[in-house]
Amino acid sequence: RTTWTPRYTVVNGTGGRDALRLPDCEGRWLRLRVLEFGSVELRELALMPLEWGDTPEKYFAELAKQAPRGSFPRSIGGQEAFWTVVGDRGGDRNEGLLGEDGALEMGKRRGTLEPFLYADGQLTTWADVHAEQHLDGEGEWPLPRVDWKGGPLDLSVLAFAIPDSAALPPAARGVAGRAARMIARYRMHNPQARAVNATLFLAVRPFQVNPPAQFLNTQGGVAPIHEIAGNAGVVRIDDSYGVACVTPPSGFGATTLDAGDIVESLRVGKLPRAARVKDLQGTAAAALSWTLALAPGADTTISVVVPLSEAPTALGAGASERAVDAALESVRNGWEGLKSGIVIRAATGPMELRAPFNAATASIWPQLGYILVNRDGAAIQPGSRAYERSWIRDGALTSSALLRLGQAETVREFIEWFAPYQYADGKVPCCVDQRGSDPVPEHDSHGEFIYLVAEYFRYTHDLALVKRMWPHVASAVAYMDTLRAQRRTLEWQTPANAAYFGLLPPSISHEGYSAKPMHSYWDDLFALRGYKDAVYLARELGLKSEGAQIAKSLAEFSKDLGASVRAAMTAHAIDYIPGCADLGDFDATSTTIALNPVQAGDVLPKAALDRTFEKYWENFILRRDGKQDWEAYTPYELRTVGAFVRLGWRERAGELLDYFLKGQRPEGWHQWPEVVWREPRTPHFIGDLPHTWVGSDYVRSVLDMLAYTRESDDALVIGAGVQKSWIAGDGIEVKDLPTPYGPLSYTMKGNGDSVEVVIGNGIKVPPGGIIVTMPVTKGVRGVRFESASGTRTVGSAETGVRITQVPNRVVTVAMMTLDSSKDKAKQRKR
Repeated sequence: RTTWTPRYTVVNGTGGRDALRLPDCEGRWLRLRVLEFGSVELRELALMPLEWGDTPEKYFAELAKQAPRGSFPRSIGGQEAFWTVVGDRGGDRNEGLLGEDGALEMGKRRGTLEPFLYADGQLTTWADVHAEQHLDGEGEWPLPRVDWKGGPLDLSVLAFAIPDSAALPPAARGVAGRAARMIARYRMHNPQARAVNATLFLAVRPFQVNPPAQFLNTQGGVAPIHEIAGNAGVVRIDDSYGVACVTPPSGFGATTLDAGDIVESLRVGKLPRAARVKDLQGTAAAALSWTLALAPGADTTISVVVPLSEAPTALGAGASERAVDAALESVRNGWEGLKSGIVIRAATGPMELRAPFNAATASIWPQLGYILVNRDGAAIQPGSRAYERSWIRDGALTSSALLRLGQAETVREFIEWFAPYQYADGKVPCCVDQRGSDPVPEHDSHGEFIYLVAEYFRYTHDLALVKRMWPHVASAVAYMDTLRAQRRTLEWQTPANAAYFGLLPPSISHEGYSAKPMHSYWDDLFALRGYKDAVYLARELGLKSEGAQIAKSLAEFSKDLGASVRAAMTAHAIDYIPGCADLGDFDATSTTIALNPVQAGDVLPKAALDRTFEKYWENFILRRDGKQDWEAYTPYELRTVGAFVRLGWRERAGELLDYFLKGQRPEGWHQWPEVVWREPRTPHFIGDLPHTWVGSDYVRSVLDMLAYTRESDDALVIGAGVQKSWIAGDGIEVKDLPTPYGPLSYTMKGNGDSVEVVIGNGIKVPPGGIIVTMPVTKGVRGVRFESASGTRTVGSAETGVRITQVPNRVVTVAMMTLDSSKDKAKQRKR
């Protein structure tokens, strides 16, 4: 493999450097063919090291180092670059990516469309502007937009997807494809006081938006293009994908890299000459152009369509920007319809008073959108590239978030799709992809599947589905019994093995134990959840005998698990719940499941559970305040927000949430990667963007702040995480939020020296009542409950008011502080 780098000068023209990558070849001579008349002088010829062109990614990285900044994408030039997913909510298998600088990846492992503006003899690239990222419209759904500011024109790039069944209006369809299609809209606005003549170039280039540092499942970086042809507003790439122009272009040209990078032509406002090129090395590129003349304050819009599964065809008569407007409106309405009447918002009032709550909850609906886009059919997946597989642990916890946002049908489809992949012996696979069930033993999966079925039933009361799933549930329980039995033999009853007795065998379900399987309490806690839910489902189905047998297993396992944790703490001389029995390691993020969804407070030692999260808080403060060095963290830590709410640590939960919201990449798209690095522009593997298991952790935690179910007394707790800053002014409104007891509606606002809560009708009060808690100051004198009938009940400012019937009036908490001896005397007397 050889890379020749000749430096050349063109007489009466421009000089430059061509780097020719010549893999797998040998030679003694280099022949230069002069295609035009003129004098040619070869100034330098260098043979570069083998590593220089070892891979396409390294080759282009070297070119980017020598080229002006902006000639190549940010990620090719060695910086971290962020992106988001573009796809349809219906579970299409194909998704595009939009980069933070405006480049659009036209499908998995496909090339990009990259915008450039030429005006006044200068080419404007992503490096010459300030780019902002937003979600179009109200900012609630995955309609990503990139805005360029600071160039000769303001440029906005909006990308969205339409399903084949809801395509452009009939006369404007004409784009072949059974699956979704992306539409990219480029809106140019002239902010200047003078007219601007400019050219918009859309370059087709052999790069992915998915950056080179991404390697898992899908290698990012280069996307080879071997052939490009353009004709009548349609660009075909390798006869497998391409672009169809809604707005007819004024020009098109293609080239190969050995004739010079295409941006060299664009920098002088010209297109390459060829209408069709072939390149065996896969470095072909092309550009479309549109000539613009904008008066001061004027704007114009240009759109292109990118089929995600097939090559494009001409749009035909009827295609217009008006048709694209209609398609965009249809997509927006479709997304908005997913709310089904659910309202989570700050009530009307001054913007500065609404801002804290709006900032905390603004990412809820985007997460729902991203979860639906990342699906492949019914398969819930955490990502579209690195994690394009369906794990039951991701799916179960993501389904919990979906149920709490009213998406029960999506969860039902996932359950019915996943269940048949269970093995004959009852083992639930950890993961399913196009190859089928993954045989790797990860022992959390069995309990997670049972929990998934039970959680769906709690929200829907769909007994028919539970009946269909019961054989799968019973089989999974039986398999967990066989796993437990392996650690209940005589050899595990010795003092040295006390921490392992009765547990599930070691597995690698926890990524931290992938090098060596461990007795992970993550597995055991989900097994506990599975046993509890299997008892619950058996009772609901009237299966007394089966339920009694499972209840026996539950009691036995609960005893063994509690004893194991205490033995492990003693063996490792620790005062917190360890991540696994073998190491005694500290892993509060994993231990969060002990509080939700497992709710294992009656099994685990309470003091150790509290200490686990106190220790986490101490470490968090050091990191947040810059007193502890750190390189990266995983936003799975968002689970701790919900954990702190359930521990009663309201203010701390708010501080955690504020911190993790700052880890969104980029902020305007309301999304998280799997890994947040301290140095955001240093290239690292970051998992998928958006990573929707992380997103579901955020949803569950924020909804816990508003309302959560408490298993210990079968109660619904509302307001336990609501922050003081949220209820200033007109407060907050929650309407028709799904719960296992029906839709919950309430408002909460500060009212002078009290907090006022109004609970609406529609919810069935659970056996343990509705517990109303508020963000009150210490030293509160009392709590007064005013029902519709006018009765009053005194409650506790710390534990809240327990309501046993739904009022239609007001619950009030007096916030008068104990500031006088007379008040103190009254309090003691009371």
